[in-house]
Amino acid sequence: MITLPKPVYEGKISVESTLLARRSIRTFKDEPLALAEVSQLLWAAQGVNRPDGYRTCPSAGALFPLELRLVAGKVNDLAPGIYRYIPDKHQLVQSGTEDPRSRLAESALGQSMIAHAPATLAISAVFDRTTRRYGQRGIRYVFMEAGHASQNVHLQVVPLDLGTVVIGAFSDDRVKEVLGLDADEEPLYLMPIGR
Repeated sequence: MITLPKPVYEGKISVESTLLARRSIRTFKDEPLALAEVSQLLWAAQGVNRPDGYRTCPSAGALFPLELRLVAGKVNDLAPGIYRYIPDKHQLVQSGTEDPRSRLAESALGQSMIAHAPATLAISAVFDRTTRRYGQRGIRYVFMEAGHASQNVHLQVVPLDLGTVVIGAFSDDRVKEVLGLDADEEPLYLMPIGR
């Protein structure tokens, strides 16, 4: 378990300025991310923001179907590999010890920005957590939640002077294999992040 730095709760720019500056960025400098930046992004996507365990984005029935993985290549104080985010502890658990960025880029139809970004945030979902209560309607709720989480990341990169883009074009099976997802877990978004 890797305990992440505590997230910052006071921003340096307004929400309106962040919305104005938000862009999809596909090219990145060859510079590492700081562990504190990664911590902030993971918290923005799915971090706990209240003592009762609720998170930074809405979740139908508070069922939390999303899973986050950090695909790290160049993150200061973090070895290359794949890490699963544990929101209630604000920690990472490493599940792979190689730099998987090139393999992940290949599984995303050769989109080279994934190979060149210092890290990629992968958002996946266990649909059954939501459909068990809401039936087929729960599928829609999971997709909505993934949209909320990815938008939180898009907004959080702005005050960190970083950039990202949402990628949905990939081979589900190959991404599952690269990330080591469980059989009941489906990949939804890949978000390469860098300067």
